[in-house]
Amino acid sequence: MSLTEEQRELRDAVRSFLTERPGAPWSRFAAELGVAGLAVPEEYGGAGCGTAEVAVVCEELGRALSPYPYLSTVVLAAEAIKAAGDPSAMARLLPGIADGSVTATVLFPDDADLTLSDGKLTGTARYALDAEVVLAFVDGELVEAVPSSRAPHAPLDQTRPLAAFAFDAVPVVRVGDGTACGRVRDLGVTGLAAEQAGGAARCLETAVAHARQRHQFGRPIGSFQAVKHKLADLLLLAESARSAALAAARAPAEDLPVQAAIAGSYCTEAYLTAAGENIQIHGGTGVTWEHSAHRHFKRATADAQLFGPPHAHRTRLALAAGL
Repeated sequence: MSLTEEQRELRDAVRSFLTERPGAPWSRFAAELGVAGLAVPEEYGGAGCGTAEVAVVCEELGRALSPYPYLSTVVLAAEAIKAAGDPSAMARLLPGIADGSVTATVLFPDDADLTLSDGKLTGTARYALDAEVVLAFVDGELVEAVPSSRAPHAPLDQTRPLAAFAFDAVPVVRVGDGTACGRVRDLGVTGLAAEQAGGAARCLETAVAHARQRHQFGRPIGSFQAVKHKLADLLLLAESARSAALAAARAPAEDLPVQAAIAGSYCTEAYLTAAGENIQIHGGTGVTWEHSAHRHFKRATADAQLFGPPHAHRTRLALAAGL
């Protein structure tokens, strides 16, 4: 699948920023490029674009192993707030997301043990994407709550901050209706798949570059048939993963559950395979802690659990097909 001219320009701008200013804070990345507000309606300070444009940014962030909270803030929280449909909540929360002054995250029922009683939230979320504003789908509503405690984890993938949240009968602010929980989660799977496609593509690029430069027995290792076959297989995986991710990002609402499940299953396994083969081609240097090949492998491994492992997505596909 190909990108439109506008999407290619967006991709190039994001890639240039991440390459030239890798240590820039989230607020600068969001404000200078306007990417945090891509899917935010114009009346709330955004650009009014769609999921396809958001996926372009996700792919570049995955390629660069960026720690920016784009997945939690833009893909999940902004979409959840929009779907909840409360104008006052949108006016209160979306402008801060769009200008990069606020980060947010979303807790889903399957990932947290929460109860809502008399306007107060109680329970825990043991593993959640960390951010300043915490939104939760609970009892058919979307609510905002300040955790009683927040304990950062030391995750396998240090570019993706995780935390444990506890809520001890804390008062909530109702954000709106929570019936779009499933759709928001599918959008999260779609955004993650785009990141994984970007990561797989980057693993291919670095593996090819190393195979050209590394010599053994007087020849580049890329000239050996076994390595050629690995690289050819990685090319197929990376391109197929990108197609699956883009198909999910462009899917109409009625097709999103199936397309998200396909992308979640395929892109997860493609990234894991690409990251593993990248290490094999790099040899010993690929397993060193600071090498990008090692960091991509940790990201791929952690991503495989974020919205469920590949077999969980395939189970959804089987159920959808009546199998």
